Amino acid sequence: MSLHKLVIDTAARAPERVAVHGSVTYRQLDELANQCARALLEKGVRRGDRVAIWLPKSVAAIVAMQGALRIGAAYVPCDPMSPVARVKTICEDCDVRVLVTTPAWAASYGTSVAQLTTDLTACWPELAAYSSEPLPDPAVTPTDLAYILYTSGSTGRPKGVCISGRAALAFIEWAAAAIGATRDDTFASHAPFHFDLSVLDLYVPFSCGASVALVPEGAEYAPRQLVDFIVRANITVWYSVPTALILMLEHGGLGEGVVRAPRVVLFAGEPFPIKHLRRLRSIWRDARFLNLYGPTETNVCTYFEVEDIADDRTTPIPIGRAACGDRVWAVKPDGNETPIGETGELLVSGPTVMLGYWGKPPQGDRPYATGDLVQRLDADSYLYLGRLDQMVKVRGHRIELAEIETALLTRGDVREAAVVVSGEGPAATLVAFVAFAGEPASLLRLKQHCAELLPRYMIIDELKPVSGLPRTRNGKIDRAELRNLVRGTEGP
Repeated sequence: MSLHKLVIDTAARAPERVAVHGSVTYRQLDELANQCARALLEKGVRRGDRVAIWLPKSVAAIVAMQGALRIGAAYVPCDPMSPVARVKTICEDCDVRVLVTTPAWAASYGTSVAQLTTDLTACWPELAAYSSEPLPDPAVTPTDLAYILYTSGSTGRPKGVCISGRAALAFIEWAAAAIGATRDDTFASHAPFHFDLSVLDLYVPFSCGASVALVPEGAEYAPRQLVDFIVRANITVWYSVPTALILMLEHGGLGEGVVRAPRVVLFAGEPFPIKHLRRLRSIWRDARFLNLYGPTETNVCTYFEVEDIADDRTTPIPIGRAACGDRVWAVKPDGNETPIGETGELLVSGPTVMLGYWGKPPQGDRPYATGDLVQRLDADSYLYLGRLDQMVKVRGHRIELAEIETALLTRGDVREAAVVVSGEGPAATLVAFVAFAGEPASLLRLKQHCAELLPRYMIIDELKPVSGLPRTRNGKIDRAELRNLVRGTEGP
């Protein structure tokens, strides 16, 4: 079994069932993927090559993913909101063979890499010249590279997380069984395709012949539109970062009228504040709630099913126990396993762990150290406490603050820069402390500069000009002092 065969098998069993809600059936998706695969072959793509996909969230993007997989290539989804400079960095880093994009974006990219374009109308009319007949089996192995997801990098450059077909399927098969997915379900595709949450949104329904409804571009954090979307598309499985659910609660009128609860509500990517989770649980009483945890490097490796939440509970819910056939455990700084009740860094080994970072030594059989601090609750259950390093979660996205700092430092008038997080959960913001070489630039100017280099979710929210950054005794930036300065201006 491989990822592309999930669609092929369903197309054979139920060709006229809706694959992507309101747009294509499984038969149509299967045929379009075959046509796309042939177009990629004509461009020189072969097994093991990388195909970058820089498209708005659309049927065409899904077709491109499937087309790449059908010839044994790996796909690399790029954030459609990223500036062209970042897309070029990613394409150059993993030496993509072809970039699939729109004509307008292709023009902005230039001609340094072969391109396959679509105008996104009528299910990709540019493919009409190619045969839709099945292709020969690409003979991929379970450990072949299936896709690369780029995350924020500590060196100031994004790093590519390499996921094998085996790793993806281990998660997909576990998730389908855990939520009891059936062909009668309709999954909401909330996450962008470059975000690892989208793996469940697409491939679990493909594995059982369910439907997928794509959240309209621009509506991902528009609360009223999201509530309307759930009703209109009759969503039965919802998966997102907690921020989206909180916005629907606070500003989308979720508790004001009768909104039929999804059958299953899954969330991941950041802790869910208990007061908001309790309220949502009381509104959607008949839904199952699952907290999924795992960095991109492991996809989901633990889970916790939320039952009733006591009125006086103030502590977060656990991340739970191991999932997907993985093994998880916590270790103390001395390397010894953490006893029950104590804290340590969470480690993961098993089938969902990545192949490695692109261009770096393979992960092999080594456990992946998450960098997350957890408390061991019992023999095999854990509570997430926070990050051990400088990586943070803001608006559901994992961010290396060093990457933002590197972007700021590319301005000629920026002498020093450090970024910290202010607030928590949906209220978290990115605050930049900047020492300028001359007259301080405005926040708007820095935002415009960052927008040329970084995705939207990494653009700073606040600017604090300083004469110089505080330093520790050994010369490092004193980030604890910066966080204290932020807290000192937040008020009670």
